Amino acid sequence: MVHYLNKKMSNRFRGFLPVVTDIETAGFNPNTDALLEIAIVLLAINEEGKIEPQETHFCHVLPFPDANLDPAALEFTQIDPYHPFRFAVSEAEALSQIFAPIQQALEQYRCQRAVLVGHNPSFDLSFISAASKRCQIANPFHPFTTFDTATLAGMAYGETVLARACKTARIPFDPKEAHSAIYDAERTAELFCGIINRWPLNTNK
Repeated sequence: MVHYLNKKMSNRFRGFLPVVTDIETAGFNPNTDALLEIAIVLLAINEEGKIEPQETHFCHVLPFPDANLDPAALEFTQIDPYHPFRFAVSEAEALSQIFAPIQQALEQYRCQRAVLVGHNPSFDLSFISAASKRCQIANPFHPFTTFDTATLAGMAYGETVLARACKTARIPFDPKEAHSAIYDAERTAELFCGIINRWPLNTNK
């Protein structure tokens, strides 16, 4: 049964593995501004053929040397990059911790590449790609293909804002918890799964 479900996941997206991702940053420029949080949600297919969130991985990230910290961005996210209780790790360690379970999932499901799923995902992918280049760590994500839940939610629910799309989809969303990478990633995963499960495909081939 496990092998059968693994094969269904691989077939569902033509050999690609969707990985729901959210980040928090200290600005908008991936080459100069700090990456501060990163969270991923790995997905699985259950016995009913439905895609569902499986496990979450998360890291607080220390700003890389000489990184820009935009005060407006920090005020928006309410993140203190150097607060001791963040227990933040270096960019290289954070990427290693996040990429390891993705690599394991790629092998488990026999998928050829991970695809970043996000709400306006080009932003998240640009920061992860820049951080991977800085740290010289292989990036498991496809370099330009993404699954955008803003677009999918616009099609399915007529809403493109994450909070509004979740409300329409009857997914609980607490604005006080928003702009935390782990919270937004998990809500985005629920939204993505809910939309994809509305259009089931034959994955028995």
